[in-house]
Amino acid sequence: MDQLLRQVGELLLSSIPTIIGLLVVWAAYRTLVFNKLEQVLAQRHARTEGAMEKAKAEIVSALARTAEYEQKLREARAHIFKIQEAHRKQIIDQRTHAIAVARKRAEEMVKKAHAEVEQEVAAAKAGLPRHAEALADQIIQTVLRPAVAAGGR
Repeated sequence: MDQLLRQVGELLLSSIPTIIGLLVVWAAYRTLVFNKLEQVLAQRHARTEGAMEKAKAEIVSALARTAEYEQKLREARAHIFKIQEAHRKQIIDQRTHAIAVARKRAEEMVKKAHAEVEQEVAAAKAGLPRHAEALADQIIQTVLRPAVAAGGR
């Protein structure tokens, strides 16, 4: 176990120059590269933020114009719908009027035809006794003529 501890101690002791070298490289990197890189990134970030703010403002403006356009579109559709409804109502009113006129004419024609039929029935009933007598005379003559002719021979 002592030997293991001694070997670990030697490893740590021999790694000190490497650790120091790494610290020097890290310090040089921070000084030469990292600080300048942070400055450039900060400038870029500032420019990007400005561009982002401008883009956000343009998006808000575009959304407002889109909302305005959609509102105008809804209003135009509502106006067209009102015009269509008025036209439909006018057509329905005309159709209803035409149906009422046709129904009235049909009723008048039915009444007129009914009156004509009643007149024809009344005329037929009035002429029925006369026709009945004429038919009765014809039947009697038809039946009696052969009897008279046979009796006269």
